[in-house]
Amino acid sequence: MKNESLEIPKVAFDENGELLITASKSSSKDDFDFFQGKSVIRNRKLKSRLTNCDEWIEFPSTQEMYKILNGIGNIDNFLATFDGKPFEGMTVRLFNPITKLWSIYWSDSTTGTLDKPVVGSFENKVGHFFSKDVFDEKPVLQVFRWDARDEKNPIWSQAMSDDKGETWEWNWYMFMTKSS
Repeated sequence: MKNESLEIPKVAFDENGELLITASKSSSKDDFDFFQGKSVIRNRKLKSRLTNCDEWIEFPSTQEMYKILNGIGNIDNFLATFDGKPFEGMTVRLFNPITKLWSIYWSDSTTGTLDKPVVGSFENKVGHFFSKDVFDEKPVLQVFRWDARDEKNPIWSQAMSDDKGETWEWNWYMFMTKSS
């Protein structure tokens, strides 16, 4: 996959085991401007994560993003159908003008709660956003990658690592086409 060939920045930890995330010099509140408006999405998602699965599920979805908070944030709605049932997801992205880091929060119609944020920034139109999480009762690292080098066809992807970032398993890709 085009964006899989991009390298994930090395993950660093402080003395307490917390992630050290530093903003790129070019990080700005305008990093997600390419994503404003509506997109049609082709999703490609692993059927099972961190199990050496190589079976992918593909499905269509739509997404619409708009800016909030005088431009230091944005929200998008993700609409899809899973197993014949409607599914809605929502992302809230907030830019901290002091740290120059983005925090990305996710919620969906299954849980109704906000996930812990992934945090990071863009450099050269590619953004990496990290978090520590738990998956199947095991600690994992998670990364979201936004590849906006082709602003009319951005790619979002997600990977997880169960070995503190030494290896990563890509488990979801969204290939977007701007529709407005």
